[in-house]
Amino acid sequence: MKILVTVKEVATVEDEFEIEGTAIAEQYLGADLNEWDDYAIEEAVQLQEEGVADEVVTVTIGPEECEQTIRQALAKGADRAVRVWDDSLEDVDLLDVGAKTEILSAVVEEEDPDLVLTGVQSGDDSWGATGVSVAENLGYQWGAVVNHLEHDLEDAASVRRELEGGVEELTEIELPAVLTIQTGINEPRYASLRGIRQAQRKELDVKALADLDVDESAIESELELSDMYEPESESDVTTWEGSAEETAGELAELLRDKGVAP
Repeated sequence: MKILVTVKEVATVEDEFEIEGTAIAEQYLGADLNEWDDYAIEEAVQLQEEGVADEVVTVTIGPEECEQTIRQALAKGADRAVRVWDDSLEDVDLLDVGAKTEILSAVVEEEDPDLVLTGVQSGDDSWGATGVSVAENLGYQWGAVVNHLEHDLEDAASVRRELEGGVEELTEIELPAVLTIQTGINEPRYASLRGIRQAQRKELDVKALADLDVDESAIESELELSDMYEPESESDVTTWEGSAEETAGELAELLRDKGVAP
């Protein structure tokens, strides 16, 4: 079985920052592996360690600068990586779900995996539809917000999914399939020093859109980033000073005024 894991380098922001137009000033930004993708990698590597998967491949869309972050996945056990980038992507301000779907679908068709794992969402722009969109585009079965995956896969994946209101669903999904992985499904490992060294020698294949037969028109977006601002935070706090006996009556009166207590 081959597993393909989509991974992304996401921007991290310091607690105090400044916005310049529609971007955060560079000096306040860092970079890290998307948290949800980290759980997807761990799940794939565990499947390989248990003898279920023969190969774990990662794919990312990003410039050369993101390779150091993406190699974290290789250091944790992925066998090789594919990075998609070319000049036509350099000037794209907002790579939306439709564009990512076209690019990732082309990689899936080329790699022909049995299972595709993605994070539920990205931590920077909060896109949360890419995995399901890729599955729909390819005609794959899919399961979203998966928080448990049975590791005895054959022709189907037995998964547990989070639904609204704390309800969970147990279901079987025929392979090939795309599963979007929720945090908490496992405990992502730290990359060992040996793994980090090995990651530098693992294959990282760079592909342009033309290599994947993806037309440049596929990355044109109808979405435009028009503004960026820090939302105002509001607080309404009442404090009392004194002992519990002295302040309990005042708290009870406030709760009655708010309609919380009879």
